[in-house]
Amino acid sequence: MAQRPEELVELLPEAEPFLTREAAVDDPAERGGLVLVHDLGGDFDAAHAATLAGGHLLASLPSEVIARFDADSLVDYRAHRPRMSFNSDRYESFAAPEIALHALEDDAGRPFLLLHGAEPDYAWERFVAAVAGLVEKLGVTSVIALQAIPMPVPHTRPVTVTAHATRRQLIEQYPVYWGEMRIPGSVSALLELRLGEAGVDALGVAAHVPHYLAQATYPAASLTLIEHLESLTGLALPTETLRDAAQVHRTELDEQIGRSTENTAVVAALEQQYDAFTAAREGTDLLSGGEVPSAEEIGAEFERFLADQDRKPPRD
Repeated sequence: MAQRPEELVELLPEAEPFLTREAAVDDPAERGGLVLVHDLGGDFDAAHAATLAGGHLLASLPSEVIARFDADSLVDYRAHRPRMSFNSDRYESFAAPEIALHALEDDAGRPFLLLHGAEPDYAWERFVAAVAGLVEKLGVTSVIALQAIPMPVPHTRPVTVTAHATRRQLIEQYPVYWGEMRIPGSVSALLELRLGEAGVDALGVAAHVPHYLAQATYPAASLTLIEHLESLTGLALPTETLRDAAQVHRTELDEQIGRSTENTAVVAALEQQYDAFTAAREGTDLLSGGEVPSAEEIGAEFERFLADQDRKPPRD
């Protein structure tokens, strides 16, 4: 098993342009403002919203892999059994988990990086140190997390987010809703914490997914994450395909919920609470209604979601 952080990652030849450019910078103030986005899929990716957002960017923009992490040392295969193909009397293929760093160009030709793949189960500190090493080598000046969390919100209202950062100035346009609370950790959260301790700007947005959709897919949350990513970074990112998917999904969801009076009543109650809170806050568009959920309520929602994650079938 790899012992040093740098042994967890392999820089590929495609990384050379970034390494060369950074080596030529004498003054840190002259660094090019390279953004690194990460969407590591795991328990803090309700409805797979962040993973789908990252996958959409990879499918829509020019990209190439510039580094690969040793997933064999980082992922618990028995907890997340990879899929294999079996045909008649033989095994034909193995879909190994991947954690890769991609270089992309936005619609305006501006380069940025995307760390995409499974959330590591093991060696969190070494993995975070390895990512921090890449941040330094490649000239990254800001790191942004995409996440999604289940909340008591209706799908019939705009998707809202919680923002967090190593410096308040990075997210000053976002209101603060919570006091101190204790929640289960994630690699993304640890990365943000450690980068902040090292003086690197790191921030993130977590989309609020209706709790009744947390185990499904919810393209509206993926769209919202990309829109906030655009706003926070100035990147020009494609959204049309996701917007169309969100509209189709909304229509299908309305039809499904409309078949059950019980489900319709639940959504109506959530709408009433959401609207009451939004009106009280003069359009600040919080995540839930009535009163802000307490730290205990939010923690309980997390615990329920994580328990459901443990019970669901292994991911592909």
